[in-house]
Amino acid sequence: MDQKNLTQKKWEAKVSTRLEQARPEQIWPLFEDFFGLQKYFPGLATCHGIEGANGQPGCIRYCSGFGLKPKGNNNEPNSNLRWSKERLLDVDPIGKWLSYEVLDNNMGLKTYKSTIKVLPIDGGDDSNGCLIEWSFLADPVEGFSYEDLVNYLDISLQGMAQNMEKAILESC
Repeated sequence: MDQKNLTQKKWEAKVSTRLEQARPEQIWPLFEDFFGLQKYFPGLATCHGIEGANGQPGCIRYCSGFGLKPKGNNNEPNSNLRWSKERLLDVDPIGKWLSYEVLDNNMGLKTYKSTIKVLPIDGGDDSNGCLIEWSFLADPVEGFSYEDLVNYLDISLQGMAQNMEKAILESC
């Protein structure tokens, strides 16, 4: 691992994607369904609530799938299966954003807080589609470079956004 990555206090980044055919008010409810992430997130096999009411601050979800695997020898049984428990910290349905944190996981994340925003495209006209931004702040992750984590989130967001837009178009 790049020694520079280990000496940084926190990793911080933002990835985004633009959807041309889905408006913010169509995409936002898909994120508000905090326990339903597996419907759209590539490689996520399961996501379900384990505490609290779906979409309410303080609720906790369990997610598992086959992504974000640290480099190196991993002798753990079912080592391809990655999981995390995540708590919804705050939700703003008017501003169309939410923030959450990872409480526990087997991916090497020590601290991880993230915010997802669904925004109108420049100019504010919702008929032009929307922009999804996913930002995070985390401790450096052993077995990863900063670029690995950012690339993973970017690829995941692109796939998730495509799946969301497809679902919306099919429901019209």
